[in-house]
Amino acid sequence: MLACALTLLLAPSKPNIVYIMADDLGYGDIGCFGQTKIPTPNIDRLASEGMRLTQYYSASPVCAPTRYSLMTGRHQGVATIRGNKENGGFGPNDPEGQAAFPITERTLPEFLRSQGYSTALVGKWGIGSPRKDEHPEDHGFDFFYGYLCQRRAHNLYPAYLWRGRQPDLLSNPVFSAHQKIDAPLASEADYWRRYQGADYAPEKMLNEATKWIRSQPANKPLFLYFASPLPHVALQAPLDWINKFPREWDTAPYLGGSGYLPNPRPRATYAAMVAYFDYSVGEIRKALADSGRSSSIIFVTSDNGAVDAVGGTDRKFFKSNGELRAGKMSLYEGGVRVPAVAWWPGVIAPGTASSQTAICWDVFATVADILSVKAPRTEGISFKNALLGAPSAQRTLYFEYPEAGGMQAVRMDHWKVIRPTLSKDPSRVELYDLAQDPQESKNVAADHPEIVAQGLKLFKKMHVPNAKFPLPGVDTPPLRPKG
Repeated sequence: MLACALTLLLAPSKPNIVYIMADDLGYGDIGCFGQTKIPTPNIDRLASEGMRLTQYYSASPVCAPTRYSLMTGRHQGVATIRGNKENGGFGPNDPEGQAAFPITERTLPEFLRSQGYSTALVGKWGIGSPRKDEHPEDHGFDFFYGYLCQRRAHNLYPAYLWRGRQPDLLSNPVFSAHQKIDAPLASEADYWRRYQGADYAPEKMLNEATKWIRSQPANKPLFLYFASPLPHVALQAPLDWINKFPREWDTAPYLGGSGYLPNPRPRATYAAMVAYFDYSVGEIRKALADSGRSSSIIFVTSDNGAVDAVGGTDRKFFKSNGELRAGKMSLYEGGVRVPAVAWWPGVIAPGTASSQTAICWDVFATVADILSVKAPRTEGISFKNALLGAPSAQRTLYFEYPEAGGMQAVRMDHWKVIRPTLSKDPSRVELYDLAQDPQESKNVAADHPEIVAQGLKLFKKMHVPNAKFPLPGVDTPPLRPKG
């Protein structure tokens, strides 16, 4: 700890900051968190030279609320955005975008720009639209390239991406990312012809990110938010990446019955998408090195846990969420505990791990702490000391999710109180001791009524009603049982 603290004093006061966020990458999807089927050498190398954060959380079990909380430092009980509220459907003429947040809410890139940073978002925005005051460049980013709308990001071979406020037309056919077929196609090649194109969006975005890094003035610190759409379905990847994985994994094609696109080799394609995400991490690191940016922080994580049995995914085959319960769209651990790796050469001790509880809305406060600047008002708490090897006392984390029937959860040290069925039965309360039972397999609510009572008080204290995202059973009456 002392050595790292001394190194921090000698480090440049404004390190480059790169926050890399995968989309639906599970806790167990990378090697340094237990993955055995998909090689992730670049992220594993960052972990061996830096730190794994084993108790790091996304703000929500779905993407838009997590992205909002990352940008603003606000938890979901007071958030403007608490779900994936869409501006339209999946038709080609439906308007792009999701529910936005006010221009008056200060963001992390706005703060960093005020500290002299160049700022860029490459990847998926998902918390606004092309409209004025909802675009990334209206919220503090100097440069944007990627998807504005999370629905458009379901297709990794889109007709266009956005460069700033202008569409960048790609050499791909126009097709929906939501199709199904009644019978397998005649050949594997028929799938690729029908559901792929020439320009793979993750490759286009990676190239833009590395180009942007290399183009920035050497004397100006940079902040890159690289919001990859991988490995979110639809299952799509270049064939040479799919062919890195065994054909024997896939005994039957996926025909689209549970959404998104048919695929003849769904498991191999998912692995290829995770592998390409890992490759992207390595290329971004290389761009920093090539630019002489030795004082840089790279943080790699995910927006929520892995999905299962949707779009051809197979969470159980890959153990994508490790031993954690459930996944995306759930407030059990598999939905919100995510892999996280922090790398800061000369400051973070190599090959370390921290069990400090932290969450994505802490990033704003942590960055301000690293810069020795007071952060604007946020609910976050800095985890800089944890990165230096001196974790603080464990803290309380509050979660709510108004969709999928409505859920609330609160983590207090090693205790987790959860109400998993608000719309049907808001009186149902479960308690888990995560230190002894990280799988949340044994409900001990009856044994510890005093802990449950603390959790119920926090549910009332932390939740501020939001008319656009009412919490079922709390802001609205529970559903009446049929019959």
